[in-house]
Amino acid sequence: MRILIIEDEIIIARFIENQIKSNHPSETRVALSISEVRQLIPEFCPHLVLCDIKLNDKLDGIELIRQLKKTHAFEVVFITSYQSMQTINRAFELKPANYIIKPLDESRLYAGLLPVVKQLQEKEASSSSKANMNDTLSPNELTILKLISQKKTTKEIAAMIHLSPYTIKNYRHSICRKLQLDEENNALLTWSLKNHHLIVSTA
Repeated sequence: MRILIIEDEIIIARFIENQIKSNHPSETRVALSISEVRQLIPEFCPHLVLCDIKLNDKLDGIELIRQLKKTHAFEVVFITSYQSMQTINRAFELKPANYIIKPLDESRLYAGLLPVVKQLQEKEASSSSKANMNDTLSPNELTILKLISQKKTTKEIAAMIHLSPYTIKNYRHSICRKLQLDEENNALLTWSLKNHHLIVSTA
């Protein structure tokens, strides 16, 4: 996971960076100015941006993120000492993943980042599983897996795609082998129900 920290106070920026590296395996970059941000974003392509709202520049953090989101996709966590409703409302127009109030300490930063990082890791794992499924299974196997996830029996699947039940059984064995599943105890059905969202979007 790639994380960009936008903070113009270098001591705070390094504290945030060190805490992230200690608690969340990731590649991090620090931008101390808006010009650095504009240079880093295109090549670094962060998954997550931590941005201070108060920046000693022409733009504040909210307006900077608003502009960046027009051309780049990422989640944002705002870090700020501002607690006015006007500022909070402006920030929440951008649908941040979280909003952490200064002064920062280890526990506050950890609590603010943990759910965001976990959600991004799950999303990344889901994308990886989907890609692996596409690479591993044939189009026919993906179709059969989708029908299994809909709780169709071998006989029903055979009738629906005009193949013999024997052929469907062979496909089921092949799918189990490729996904490294036990062929007993309905392991394939259990797995397909658990991963139904991936199968539907793939098949």
